[in-house]
Amino acid sequence: MRTRLISVRGGAFLSGLLLALSTTALVAAPQASAATGVAAVAEALKEGPVYVDPRAAAQLPQAEADALARKIKDADKPVFVAVLPATAEFPPDKVLRAVRAETGITGLYAIRLGDGFDAGADRRVMPTDAVRNLSEAVKTGGPVDAGTQLNNFVDQALTQTKGSAPASWGTPGAGSGVPVGGLITLGAVAAIGGGGAYALARRSRRKKEETRREAVERLRVVVDEDITAFGEELERLDFRPGEPGADDAMRADYEQGLDSYEKAKQIMAAVRYPEEVKGVTQALDDGRFALASLDARREGRPLPERRAPCFFDPRHGPSTEDATWAPPAGASRTVPVCSADAVRLRDGLDPEVRTVETGSGRRPYYDAGPAYGPWAGGYFGGGILPGLLVGTMLGSMMSTPAYAADFGGGAGDGFAGGDVSGADFNPSDFGGGDFGGGGGFDGGGFGGGFDGGGGF
Repeated sequence: MRTRLISVRGGAFLSGLLLALSTTALVAAPQASAATGVAAVAEALKEGPVYVDPRAAAQLPQAEADALARKIKDADKPVFVAVLPATAEFPPDKVLRAVRAETGITGLYAIRLGDGFDAGADRRVMPTDAVRNLSEAVKTGGPVDAGTQLNNFVDQALTQTKGSAPASWGTPGAGSGVPVGGLITLGAVAAIGGGGAYALARRSRRKKEETRREAVERLRVVVDEDITAFGEELERLDFRPGEPGADDAMRADYEQGLDSYEKAKQIMAAVRYPEEVKGVTQALDDGRFALASLDARREGRPLPERRAPCFFDPRHGPSTEDATWAPPAGASRTVPVCSADAVRLRDGLDPEVRTVETGSGRRPYYDAGPAYGPWAGGYFGGGILPGLLVGTMLGSMMSTPAYAADFGGGAGDGFAGGDVSGADFNPSDFGGGDFGGGGGFDGGGFGGGFDGGGGF
């Protein structure tokens, strides 16, 4: 009787394990879905990076699809690939936008539609020109099979795509082609650990989200100070567009200053990612140059040269000259400075440096940690920032791969891909329509301009 009871319990456990394995197998093969059309594509891409419509299975066999999925997951990048038939349910001019909206995840999307190809990406993940150029590169030359074309595109894209794979894919390296032995192991782990690997991935994603929010809040304090300071400059200006002597050029400068002030406030109110702060400080820099031009016109002086703001504190306004300066125990470099700081340096005095709050008290912004890279990048764009910051704490941190991934080097797209953003994306990045095949620069494919990639 005892032997029979053990046998029955063992059989029940095995049945449950097999049921779990069958469920896992279904997840590993997202093509087997009750959804149809774009909804089926999106449902599958939430679970893994590659989807092949059953009607297009001859284009990309299962083994090749699995290998491509493993490659993307191993790279931990938000790259989505779909192979679809050229049917009415996938209109060339709309399918990219529709798939992106339904999937709801920030990333780079590549679609092989019949024998054509097109791609689009959220700009935080990959710039528009990069997507377009990569798409054209894999469409140039003679016609190629889907496997060759998609692998060529993915191989190039993975090195340029920002962000991480979505947490819904599970852990990196878990491709869609899982052998039976692996499924048994996976099922046992799932039964014992209760989905621990997936929970770990979600914790990692939450940690990144917390880091992002903290970085934005640190930046918000500094940027709000900058916006307030610029608003006070506008008030002190005491300019009235209708005052005697005011001309159209003066009024245009003043209008530019007001517009920059409003733009900075609007951008900051909508900021969700640290790199977006760059737009705020760029707007403030434009506004300060406009006010400097207005001041010169009112006093009858020559118009100022457009220069970078004062390195020590951008609130000082546009720089007037370059000066040699070295941080403590650092190498000398040439930095743009305002007139007042230029005089201090010539007199052997310390410049008035912008300080920010840190855990150890107020510090110069360039020695306060990585969060201030995006803020500085908006003021000192055009490639000059690395040279200005070499030898400082911020400069050292900005040169590390970890900083580039999380903060975009102060001027890029950190926290870029893999975020669940729903339908909140720029539709022009996924305009679609240019599903030209191989055979050179087709110049239009199925028609319609594609702002996010695809072709000419």
